Amino acid sequence: MTIRVLIVDDQMMVREGFSVLLNAQQDIEVVGEAVDGREAIAQVAALRPDVVLMDIRMPEVNGLEATREIVAADADAKVLVLTTFDLDEYVYQALRAGASGFLLKDASARQLGDAVRIVAAGEALLAPAVTKRLIAEFSRLGTPRPPAQDRVGDLTDRETEVLVLVAQGLSNAEIASHLVVAESTVKTHVSRVLVKLGLRDRTQAAVFAYEARLVTPGG
Repeated sequence: MTIRVLIVDDQMMVREGFSVLLNAQQDIEVVGEAVDGREAIAQVAALRPDVVLMDIRMPEVNGLEATREIVAADADAKVLVLTTFDLDEYVYQALRAGASGFLLKDASARQLGDAVRIVAAGEALLAPAVTKRLIAEFSRLGTPRPPAQDRVGDLTDRETEVLVLVAQGLSNAEIASHLVVAESTVKTHVSRVLVKLGLRDRTQAAVFAYEARLVTPGG
């Protein structure tokens, strides 16, 4: 199946560059472009793309506001945040707003294609070390959230362990290997964690783990 992508960036050269790179992939098609958050919201509603590549810093409506509105309108929407900054507080806020992942604009064509596929498949893009560093850094700057800490008590010891490994960027296969269990068992644990904590995906689970201090910078 072809993955349909909407590119959102206020710079024409960036949009055209990403379009060329993605359209060169056999399983990916760029179905539209938007120059700011407001146009992105309208394009998502009209085109129903599988993945939205979203720049953060744009005039009018920025990527953070657009991400929040897009996810609020459709909980299954998949937004992949693009930025030139590897430590950008707006990116952290976008992850909390419901973005499924984060990628630097200087990523290679292969990294870009892989990122789109990962997000389209319903997985959060947490593997790059820069993402973990970003989440860890901005969680460290804040204070533990009591509601988050209280909700940890709803999890079993095994579910808490799985949550910590998710926050560290491990895939289901890697978690299964680490815990010496079947990958299907890990998927069940992850699903239960998301339901119990009222989270939409692995990205929000990772942010929750940092905010609840289950994982600390460098931990």
